Amino acid sequence: MTIERVVTSGTFSLDGQDFDVDNNVWLVGDQREVLVVDAAHDHEPILDAIGDRSVVAIVATHGHNDHINAADALAAAVSAPILLHPDDGELWGHVYPDRRWDQDLTDGDELRAGGHELRVLHTPGHTPGGVCLWDEPSAVVFSADTLFRGGPGATGRSFSSFPTIIESIRTKLLTLPPDTVVHTGHGDDTRIGDEAPHLEEWIARGS
Repeated sequence: MTIERVVTSGTFSLDGQDFDVDNNVWLVGDQREVLVVDAAHDHEPILDAIGDRSVVAIVATHGHNDHINAADALAAAVSAPILLHPDDGELWGHVYPDRRWDQDLTDGDELRAGGHELRVLHTPGHTPGGVCLWDEPSAVVFSADTLFRGGPGATGRSFSSFPTIIESIRTKLLTLPPDTVVHTGHGDDTRIGDEAPHLEEWIARGS
């Protein structure tokens, strides 16, 4: 079983503002097949990392443009479906007004690739349809933009809610085993046990 990171760079755009960002694209699987988590910015380096392996699916953890803007090109290149929680359909439509994602994600879904079994955790707040992916046997969670090293993902923009993201983190992520490695959507990894003690600080900072 393998977990690989590809870093791509581009622009995150929302509410009339643009930000230069580096995104973590995760490949989860083995030497035969992989699941792609967040096809961001440029599908070519993702294709290079995939190599000759088959792609089971392309998971969009949420609908912000910087997490889906390479999804269509990648899906066409590898003949794989794109999965998204339907609550982020409006955000998806900002990027792809003429193309729907292929399959809905729902809380509790199990996705399999190369011996990994990832459980979908619906974690709204950063966006209404944001999800994380938990691999219990490997003790890892792909937190996308819900939880980073140092706290919650950004709120305060359209489609986001600070109380909602705090509740998602409290009930869906901080309840995972403390040694669970957190693979984030941007930046460095962390661990659940390193973040959990700071919940009250985040709440005080965000209130």
